[in-house]
This record gives sequence, C-alpha cells and structure tokens, in this order.
Amino acid sequence: MKIERFEDIISWQKGTELSVIVYDIFRNNRDYGFKDQIQRAAVSISNNIAEGFERRSNKELTNFLYIAKGSAGEVRSMLNLALKLNYINQKQFDDLQNRCTEIGRLLSGFIKTL
Repeated sequence: MKIERFEDIISWQKGTELSVIVYDIFRNNRDYGFKDQIQRAAVSISNNIAEGFERRSNKELTNFLYIAKGSAGEVRSMLNLALKLNYINQKQFDDLQNRCTEIGRLLSGFIKTL
C-alpha cells in the first residue's frame, strides 16, 4: 500500500494523539519551562514525520523519522521526571510511556521498510 498523505501514517496519528494528551495533562502546570519542553517534544514527533514525508525522498524521510524517534525518547525521559516531581500520577505515566514506546516501535518498523 502506498501512503499518499502523511495523515495516513499511523505513527503520525498516534503522535498527534500523544500531543493532545500531553497538552491536556500539563495545561495547568506552572513549571512553564518543563511544560514548554515536554509539549514541544511531543509535537515534534508528528511534525517531523510530516516534514520528512513532504520532502518526497526516502533518505530525507528516514532522517526525519529518526528525529521523531528521538523526540519520542525525549518525551519518555521527561515523563520519568514528571512522575518524580509529582506532576503526573502513575496511571498517566504508564499510559503515556506505553504510547511513546508504541510510537518508537512504529517508527522503527517504518524506517526498516524504507
């Protein structure tokens, strides 16, 4: 199956879902530096997938998918800190970590197909 639009890429869809949840959870967090960083890292996942796809080159897409994968790792790292700082509870942590891990796996699989 040929992907026609980046919106059809499952890792992009899941990255966007993750961003919405991260924005919602940290909406009222007063640690503005932390909030800004985790929100930007989450948004970076889907934005890098989109940017790479629109370049219309497998080499560039692969590069951007690796960047998106790195951003998913950054979100996971920040979630560990958020849990330790009591910004999120264990249930939120587990859900978001699982989402990030799934996105990372999807990106790895996508990279292998290219």
